[in-house]
Amino acid sequence: MTAAKLGAAVGVSESTVVRFAYALGYDGFPQMQKALQDIVKKRLTTVDRLQMSVHDKQDHVLDKVLRNDITNIRLTLEESSREDFTEAVSMILAAKNIYIISLRSATALGQFLNFYLHLLLKNCRIISGAGTLFEQLTAVEKGDLVIGISFPRYSRQTVEGLKYAQEKGATTLAITDSVISPLAKFAKVALVAHSDMASFIDSFVAPLSVINALIIAVGSKESHKTEEALRQLEEIWKTFNIYYTED
Repeated sequence: MTAAKLGAAVGVSESTVVRFAYALGYDGFPQMQKALQDIVKKRLTTVDRLQMSVHDKQDHVLDKVLRNDITNIRLTLEESSREDFTEAVSMILAAKNIYIISLRSATALGQFLNFYLHLLLKNCRIISGAGTLFEQLTAVEKGDLVIGISFPRYSRQTVEGLKYAQEKGATTLAITDSVISPLAKFAKVALVAHSDMASFIDSFVAPLSVINALIIAVGSKESHKTEEALRQLEEIWKTFNIYYTED
């Protein structure tokens, strides 16, 4: 709703709605509106999100989803901190060991990041299985990096795992949707990527783009090591016929 429509719905003027937003400490109605949307988004169950998408039949689903993903990437590009990104790359390169916590729907993001970081650095592992998360983090110590990846509704164990790693003296990095995400409280650096999707699934296009950028930046910073690692892997792949060819 616009401020005018909200005013009409509750029986007050548009200016009263705007003044109300200022009285609550917001810069205006749009900022209050965004804050309310964020609150609702974090509380929606998968059933709520499905019902929203079923009732919204204005556009073809393909058009709606692709436009939504384009918007998520655009907002992430506009709002991302280049300084935080650069620091995150330095943290990855400086780490003795890297642990990635990504549970539930974010598992795929963690698997993708782990696959490439392990190829490049050989010191990366993913924490899988929520039931044994803390057991797998017992070896974490100062000099290690723990990366937590989670989006609304946030995985409780991902948040608690990042907190536990911080308490043990490890450096912590979060990849999440907001600087007020519960993960951000326990991270030295939080990389923000928009994941809004008015449906029962999460949109991970923008988070995956940020992860792509991280991997490329790490590989570029250590270009000689990256080239040598990839050369060795190419030999292994060729020897064991890993990839399909017409030969």
